[in-house]
Amino acid sequence: MSIKLKSDKSECGLVESLTHNGLPIALILRSEYSNEGIEFFTPGSYSQQLGYMKRPKGYIIDPHIHLPVPREVLYTNETLFVKKGLLKASFFSKDKEYLGERLLKAGDFLLLIQGGHGFEMLDETELIEIKQGPYSQDLDKERFSAEESGK
Repeated sequence: MSIKLKSDKSECGLVESLTHNGLPIALILRSEYSNEGIEFFTPGSYSQQLGYMKRPKGYIIDPHIHLPVPREVLYTNETLFVKKGLLKASFFSKDKEYLGERLLKAGDFLLLIQGGHGFEMLDETELIEIKQGPYSQDLDKERFSAEESGK
């Protein structure tokens, strides 16, 4: 089966943007990534932002509050942090077509932007999940089988 997922990796190969037909599907930030300063990997239009920050000892971020800003969120984006273990992430189009898969290990981040996804734990795995709320289990998710996708 041909992989239908396009991958654009950063120069260091530790940041991978996955797209299908020009649409963003996911972004992977590998645990080995390091850079000076602050860097965001997502455009401002995404309803969830993924960034990285490295600051020297003694660096100060001034105390601050975040002000209320109305936002319209149409889809739930998820960010997964693999705390422990190894998993296989499978990616699907919004039409449930199988696109490909990636292995994620402890320390990796995965931002799920659109389309579908599924996971197989290859080792005992601990994940930390971040997504917009409030979350409504019945309204936010449509389940389907891998067999439906042509996988």
